[in-house]
Amino acid sequence: MSFSSKVKGEICRYTDLNKNEALAEISAIMKVSGTLAFSGRQISFKITTENPACARLVFTLLKDHFNIHSRLMVKRSNSLKKNNIYMVLITEEMGVKDLLRDTGILREVEGITTLDYRIDQDIVSDEEKRRAYVRGAFIGGGSISNPEKNYHLELVTHSLEYAEDLRDVINTFALNSKVIQRKNSYIVYIKEGEQIVDLLNVIGAHSSLLELENIRIMKEMRNNVNRLVNCETANLSKTVNAAVRQVESIKLIQRQIGLARLPKNLREVAELRLSYPDESLKELGEMLDPPVGKSGINHRLRKIEKIADEIRSGQI
Repeated sequence: MSFSSKVKGEICRYTDLNKNEALAEISAIMKVSGTLAFSGRQISFKITTENPACARLVFTLLKDHFNIHSRLMVKRSNSLKKNNIYMVLITEEMGVKDLLRDTGILREVEGITTLDYRIDQDIVSDEEKRRAYVRGAFIGGGSISNPEKNYHLELVTHSLEYAEDLRDVINTFALNSKVIQRKNSYIVYIKEGEQIVDLLNVIGAHSSLLELENIRIMKEMRNNVNRLVNCETANLSKTVNAAVRQVESIKLIQRQIGLARLPKNLREVAELRLSYPDESLKELGEMLDPPVGKSGINHRLRKIEKIADEIRSGQI
């Protein structure tokens, strides 16, 4: 089961709604995933989904809050996925006209009935209604990618005006959703993991939220470990390369002029480095009497390398 299906399955079990919240939720579902059909003078409305939990929720909301006994139909999809397609049909005899007006899909202006692609602000006039509306929009047209791979949540709509209204409703919860066009659809999306967690909290998907948070923590821990390992590896490579370079310089001096010609402080460090090529600067310094700090050892080795460079260039 995909992560999107888990989220939808969880929030579709949330049915403890009052009439206004149910109206906001069903309005969003209908606007995002519904189809209006005309047959002569008769109209009907069909909500289509591949998720059986979503179909059950729509059927239940219509029956419990609007006294509409809709027709639930199932058919096999023609796609390669071969998932069932669930359709909830509402006809005129069932009261579809009143429902379309209540949900803000149809609006009468000077006796003319028109489709309204905007969100009726009365339906989202307080925080609980807005939560229900965003939940309905996700049920109808939302998806969320597998958080193991990347963070991406989107809501597919078919109108720019509606997408912008939906974005504004979502952003009242201190989120930063954006709108982008994809072919003939308008996508409201969020890409930041923390913001997706906040939106899951808004729509009441608390179990999915905890699962996503666990994944985020594990991914962050793995990334931190990888960064530390990479840093340690880089430092180790740098240390090893420096030690190899120092030993080569000391051997060059030994062959060309002899270590005895070096000042005592440099000769001591040179002999120690030859005897202990794998030791750190700190450990070399602790072997001297009196001990010398890491910076002091580094300074002496730099002087030794400078002498070796002068030998290579023929200055000595």
